[in-house]
Amino acid sequence: MIAVVSTLGMTAVLGGCGTTGSSDVTLRLVAADYGDSAANSSQKYWDKLAKAYEAQHSGVKIDVTVYSWNDVDRKVKDMVAAGKAPDLAQIGSYADYAAAGKLYEAGDLLSIPVQADFPSQLAEAGQWNHAQYGMPFAASTRVLFYNKTLFSQAGITTPPTTWNELAADAEALKAHGVKYPYALPLGPEEAQAETMQWLLSGGSGYTDDTGTYTINSTQNIDTLTWLRDDLVGKGLTGPTAPGKLNRAAAFTAFANGQVGMVNGHPTLMKQAEAKGVKFGMVAMPARAGQTTPTASMGVADWMAAFKQNGHAEQVGDFLDYVYSEKNVLAFSREYGLLPVTTSASQAMTYSTRTQDEQLRPFLEQLPSSALYPAGKTSWAAISADIKKQIGTAVTSTGSPTTVLTRLQAEASAADSRTTTG
Repeated sequence: MIAVVSTLGMTAVLGGCGTTGSSDVTLRLVAADYGDSAANSSQKYWDKLAKAYEAQHSGVKIDVTVYSWNDVDRKVKDMVAAGKAPDLAQIGSYADYAAAGKLYEAGDLLSIPVQADFPSQLAEAGQWNHAQYGMPFAASTRVLFYNKTLFSQAGITTPPTTWNELAADAEALKAHGVKYPYALPLGPEEAQAETMQWLLSGGSGYTDDTGTYTINSTQNIDTLTWLRDDLVGKGLTGPTAPGKLNRAAAFTAFANGQVGMVNGHPTLMKQAEAKGVKFGMVAMPARAGQTTPTASMGVADWMAAFKQNGHAEQVGDFLDYVYSEKNVLAFSREYGLLPVTTSASQAMTYSTRTQDEQLRPFLEQLPSSALYPAGKTSWAAISADIKKQIGTAVTSTGSPTTVLTRLQAEASAADSRTTTG
């Protein structure tokens, strides 16, 4: 991931708010980078979109700053703490800002057709205290990617359907000299995603059906213990310690033909195809003997609008433009992600484009997938702690019980403060 950093200017307001286009207003947007190189950095996407919008709205300027996913949430948090919140932030969570009264409700900004265009699952996931503050911006689901060439060379004829089969395949790949038999990215970039996929495949997750944290459930402890003992401990996850391996690096290694298996989202298809890698995709294997289906993991990233600088009318008009079918499809196709509006999803479903057809398996999983508990005010902090701590649980001296119990205590305490405060 490439961090593209520009100097942040203060919002310029000349001549008062007025109506859109009648006064000079600069809207500051901080966004995350979905590109895998400087050539396709999200900065280029936003610069093009901003230029097109400004051409139609002479009184409004859009100042966009893009940071890598390693940095963007922290950067926004620091800006807010310093009293310099951006007008818009495209980040990983929103609920803590909503609870602090810092965000506009989506309904105060978006036109009715645009807000109604969000699928109900994503709109509900964007709610805090029964009101929508988080506007979904990008979505994806996860599947297991495997390198067909490496599988064939190692004598593996079918992809794994259980953990034991995955471990056996990883053993065969290692014996064949594959650098990363199974790439396990538990580094700080997106460890919470890889962890959640494994917890789901083990029959649990971060929360139960009522939304209560179950981080240190027996199933979750067993899942991380299996990873530690049966994958990491046997040298099946490659030369980089999982806690040091980021998702972007794992994807790059897969695209370079160095990885046998890795959990991936649609972006990886584009990377692998560009390098000529022959790959297959299957559902994440489940624990042997598990009777309930493994839930697919879904991820949604969020757009949040801060109240500090005002400009609700201009912000809302710009967001209506951002969420137009044309622009949602353009972003989804550029970065291999799933549309977050019903209109764009339908357009992709009925499209004859090869790229759109490849995304359909992911698109079909989204309505029934399990999402992060983004509506909990504690999630941003817990997600950050997972990124920092989870990699230590699967080291040779790591203790899944200790790490997960510590995370559970932090999550429960955070929820208690929210309830009583």
